[in-house]
Formats: sequence, C-alpha cells, structure tokens
Amino acid sequence: MTYTLTDLIWLYFIYSFAGWCIEVCYAAFTRRQFVNRGFVNSPLCPVYGFSAVLFAVFLPELTSRPFFLFLGGLLLASLVEYATGMAMEKIFRKKLWDYSDIRFNLGGYVCARYSLLWGLLAVVTMLFLNPLLCGALRLIPGVITLVVQWVAAGLLILDFITTAMAVLGMEITARRLSQLSAEMRHTSRLLENRLNTGVQRRMQKAFPVINKEAIAEDFQEKSRKAKSEPKVFAQGCSFYKLVALFFIGAFLGDITETIFCLLTTGILMSRSSVVYGPFSIVWGLGCALLTLFLYRYRDKSDRHIFLAGTLLGGAYEYVCSVFTELAFGTVFWDYSDFAFNLGGRINLLYCFFWGIAAVVWLKLIYPRFSDLIEKLPVRTGRILCNCMIVFMIFNMLLSSLALARYSERQTAAISAAEPENSLSAFLDSHFPDERMERIYPNAKLTQ
Repeated sequence: MTYTLTDLIWLYFIYSFAGWCIEVCYAAFTRRQFVNRGFVNSPLCPVYGFSAVLFAVFLPELTSRPFFLFLGGLLLASLVEYATGMAMEKIFRKKLWDYSDIRFNLGGYVCARYSLLWGLLAVVTMLFLNPLLCGALRLIPGVITLVVQWVAAGLLILDFITTAMAVLGMEITARRLSQLSAEMRHTSRLLENRLNTGVQRRMQKAFPVINKEAIAEDFQEKSRKAKSEPKVFAQGCSFYKLVALFFIGAFLGDITETIFCLLTTGILMSRSSVVYGPFSIVWGLGCALLTLFLYRYRDKSDRHIFLAGTLLGGAYEYVCSVFTELAFGTVFWDYSDFAFNLGGRINLLYCFFWGIAAVVWLKLIYPRFSDLIEKLPVRTGRILCNCMIVFMIFNMLLSSLALARYSERQTAAISAAEPENSLSAFLDSHFPDERMERIYPNAKLTQ
C-alpha cells in the first residue's frame, strides 16, 4: 500500500488521539482518576502518531513478512520512545516515565514488555487498520480534508508552544507588550498566569515527577557547578562532541568501506555519499547516533553493546535505504545477492558488522577521539565545528541537486534532458554522468 502525504497526516492525528485514549484509560485504571496523560493540552499523544507515521513510511515492504514487520515496528517505536524520553529528561531534568522497575529495560526509557506491544501494534495497524482507515478517509472531499488538517496542525502547534512555555516558566513580560495599553497588559498577564498555572498543575498530575521548584533548584545547582569547573571544549556527550564525531565517523566509514571493497572485489571504488570529500553520511550519522544513544552504557559488557549495535545498526541502515530511495529515487546499495538479506536493504552479515563496529567504537576508538576533541581550545573547536557544519550542509545540498539532475538525465528523453535554466546547466557541466557514476558506482535508479 502506498501512502500519500494526506494519508500520513490523517494517521498522525488519528493514532495520536488513540494513543491518548489508551494512556488515559491506563492512568484511570491504575490511579482511579482521570488524568490527561498527553504532553499537550489537546487529547493527543504525539509519540503514538509519530510512530504510526514511521510505520507507514518505512515498513510497507514488510507487510508480506509479519515477523520482520513486528521486529521493525518494535525497533522503530522503541527508538522514538527512547529518544523522546531522553529529550524530555533534558528539558525537565526528570524522567516523565520510568521503566527501571520493570525487567529488561534500557535506561528506564524503554522496556521489553512495551516494546513487544509496539511490535504487535505495528502488525495490527499495517495489516488491518491502515487499509481500512485510509480507504474511508480518501472518500472525504479534498477541500474538507485540507481545511481540517491545516486547522488541526495549527492548533497543535499553538498548543505545543503554549504548553512548553507554561511548563518551562517562559512568561511574556510587560516589555514585550509595551505597545499595548496598560489594561491589555494587565489582562494578558492575568490570562497568561491562569494558563500557566493550569497547564503546570495538569502536567504535575500527568507526570508527578515534574516539580517546577525542584527543576529550578537543580538547574541553579548545575549552573553553579558549571561555573566552578574548568571550561573544556565539547565535554561529555555534547552537541559539538557529536558534530566532531560525525565528521570523524563519516571519514573513517568511507575509508573502511573503500578498503573492504578493494579487498573483497579487487576494485577501488568511491564509497562517498557527497560530491566533495571522502565522507559517508550513513557512517557519520551512525557514529553520532550510536554515541548519543549508547554513551551512558559504554561501560556495559561487550555482548550487550554488540547486541545493541547489531539491532540499532540494522534498523538504521534499513531506514536510510528507504529514505534515500524515497527522496532521490536511487538505490545506493543492494544486498540482494547476500544470504539472509531483507529486501536487499540489509543483511545479517553487515548487521553483525554494525555490532562489532559498536563495540570497537565505544570501547577503543571513542575514548581516544573524545580525549583529542576535548583538548582543542574552546574558541578554536567551535569555529572549526561551525565551519565544518556549513561546509557539510552546502556539500549535501549540492550533492542532492546533482543526484536529482543525474536522475532527470537518465530518465528523461534526450530532448527533455537539455538544461532548462542556469542551475541545470551548472550541474550538467560540473557533474556530468561520468563523474556521478564515478562518485556513486553502485547507485541504481528506481524510476
């Protein structure tokens, strides 16, 4: 089944509401009272809607193989729940949910019990519910669909912003409203204080671990500690540390794949993801995300890291394969000739390779690179990382345009392949077919 953008938006809101109902019923059963369990004030739990959209985008190919559909849904939803839990903890300095008292949990963010339920939900939604829902929703006139979705999206955005401001205590001051009359300022403050108080009370009921005063005290304590400690560039698992690791991983991944292909096939070929420089975006993002998710578990045993790396790496590579095919109409790798492959997107051997890479990275390579990165002067490190970010954004944008133009030249008729504007002419002259095939020797067009 092919999903349109309209289908995905409908599924997001429908499953967000369904998830909210599930959470409310569960809270009512366990606490014997009604509690709005959503982060926003509206009856929505976005994590359910976002997971449903990911299922619809990345898992349609697995509908004929229920076991892998179950496994894919389990991994995708668990990653969403894990990432959401980490983000919420960063914001509130507390965990909004904690599975630490449940067996087989990972940092308290996810646990085997609920991950198995996510897998079952993926099977049920993809095989049964989505076809029924999309079939019925497509009967709604397009104008009504457009109006309802835009209104719902606008209200959700306003709701999210209002809730975030209230929870974080970001009150609008009188200086920002200086252009309004004194009466309007007074009314605005009253309304805002009432809104903030109501939202904060609801959030404390929904998530008892949240306490504004405790958050403020914790933040002040961490601020005092930060001021008293010596300033080190990219200390811990910080943003600039992840940026630096992205570039290191992208370079080492490209070199590793090039050597591996040379040894196994005897052919020296480019494994780069971009037109400038030996950088593999898949490996760079993999190193950054692997560090982000597994940083706090780097002292665990090798077998735990290997298992996590195998599962996360396989899921990540599968998602990257689907995304690049949808975005560029091009397949950059195909493992159909390998044993135990899944749609040619991943195979068991390379999943094991991801697991080995995770162990080697966290146990041997990461500590050394982390020490080297932290030795950089703060100002120099920030300037260097910012310049590299700008360079890579430009590089990826140009690569995307060059790939899109290459696809046009391959699929269009000879007369239609002629450049229609200066950008197409620039891409044709600087990135002809010969150069693109040299940079992406394994790319296959799907259209």
